[in-house]
Amino acid sequence: MPTFDIVSKIDGQTLDNAINTAKKEILNRYDFNDSKSTVDLDKKTNTITIVTENDMRLKAIQDSIISRMVKQHLDPKALDFGKEQYASGNMVRKEVKIKEGIDKEAAKKIVKKIKDSGLKVQASIMDDQVRVQGKKIDDLQAVISLCRADDFGQPLQYINMRD
Repeated sequence: MPTFDIVSKIDGQTLDNAINTAKKEILNRYDFNDSKSTVDLDKKTNTITIVTENDMRLKAIQDSIISRMVKQHLDPKALDFGKEQYASGNMVRKEVKIKEGIDKEAAKKIVKKIKDSGLKVQASIMDDQVRVQGKKIDDLQAVISLCRADDFGQPLQYINMRD
């Protein structure tokens, strides 16, 4: 019985390249001259920490990171921009979480969408992914196009297509 998995993952090395390129871009910008801005990627906790002087520079850094991610073919929907925190002195700090895996609410929406479509497939939630089974590969491809047409708030990848 043909199956495939719907997952939400980000390639760590590509993300690291995008963050490093954004850092270099920020260092070379004229409006960041004599700035104490830092951008750090913590690979263990999947967070990006941005520390800078004001909100304008914070917005510029965020835009730079998003544009670099798009150029590296990463979906910026994987970034969860939280609230700013005011660090010591006049510095602004922001923790940006990187979403990995499909959360329960999004998985339920995906399964409901597949079941409401009327296709002859079975969808089941397995930890942080959704497995789809069907008798025909054409039905599975229809599910992929159905999921691509809708926005679930996360970037989705379709892997492990088996016959």
